[in-house]
Amino acid sequence: MGSSDGLSLGIGEGGVGLGPERTAGTGPERIRKRIPRNAPSLWNLAHKDVDTLFHDGRLSVSDLYGNGFNSPAEEWLPQGLKSVLAAQALFPMTSDHEMAGHPGENEIAGAVKERIDLAWPIIAKRVRGVPEYGRLFVDAFDHIEAPEEVTIVEIGNAIAAFIGTEFRNHDSAFDAYLQGDAAALNAQQTRGMELFYSVGCSGCHAGPLMTDNGFHAIGLPQFGPGRTRKWDPVPRDVGRMGETDRLEDAYKFRTPSLRNVALTAPYGHNGAMPTLEAMVRHHADPMKSQEDWQPAMANLRPAPWIAQTDFIIREDRIEMARQLAVNELDLPPLTDRDIADIVAFLHCLTGRSAGDRPLGVPDTVPSGLPVD
Repeated sequence: MGSSDGLSLGIGEGGVGLGPERTAGTGPERIRKRIPRNAPSLWNLAHKDVDTLFHDGRLSVSDLYGNGFNSPAEEWLPQGLKSVLAAQALFPMTSDHEMAGHPGENEIAGAVKERIDLAWPIIAKRVRGVPEYGRLFVDAFDHIEAPEEVTIVEIGNAIAAFIGTEFRNHDSAFDAYLQGDAAALNAQQTRGMELFYSVGCSGCHAGPLMTDNGFHAIGLPQFGPGRTRKWDPVPRDVGRMGETDRLEDAYKFRTPSLRNVALTAPYGHNGAMPTLEAMVRHHADPMKSQEDWQPAMANLRPAPWIAQTDFIIREDRIEMARQLAVNELDLPPLTDRDIADIVAFLHCLTGRSAGDRPLGVPDTVPSGLPVD
């Protein structure tokens, strides 16, 4: 699944199964809410240019709180995390809908309710209490001499080390072309590349990761619960503005990297577009894309008890107009052939070894928990 889950909006705590086949669960343990945003891919997140994560950029390298990061944990984020990727690894553990669960269900959820950092020592104690994990951490970290010294910091750094190496990939046909192999791209792919750089796509998708790491409003169709703020009257998602509180950031989302993009459908901060072609067509004509978009294009797993809220935001004409009004996309007209050629070029960004990861999925893990 290209390091994502193949769904528009994920199924978190309470769900059963893996990826596109994951279900929303049953009985009292079933999900209470969809994950508000599409699960981003993990490709090349250890690259030196990556200093901001999450669709709204709410985690970034910063000296604001004295711990190296501006994050939702503010001053409660621990010292010693080696990268923004290590810091990011801590936050799904504290999200009730992603991993933590809800107060009253377990001690992690209860601790998070009190303060975001109170769950991390509980998790670290569980990990270091597994003898094999304890030994592995002592072997891996020079400053750890005994398992009881392992904290959430070492756990975050270890997860980041895995993601940063396992999902490093830069051996695409486009890379070969840039290194001088003119035959690496066929005629259609070459024309798509020329269009990509001439019509304006590279204005946002530039550099080695093919992203400016910036934030842009592109008017994607809205649906789902949205990542709402406590004062939002509707299930909307204001994007970057939710982090900065600046009106000029309304409905802006972080530009994703395009490396291995053909592997990571659906597309957009909420997975609104099921295919690369649909996403390119949206960029070419966002107004028509909005008009043509249908709820069936969203890959949502059945959950009848929350389905009434899945598309309710689309009935709010004022909110829909508000989102389109800040759209930044302004590409010249593209023909069907142009779009097909650009899509062909985007497929050239898939690494030749993308499907062959160095470590892969283990048969077992030290805790004895099942491996999906």
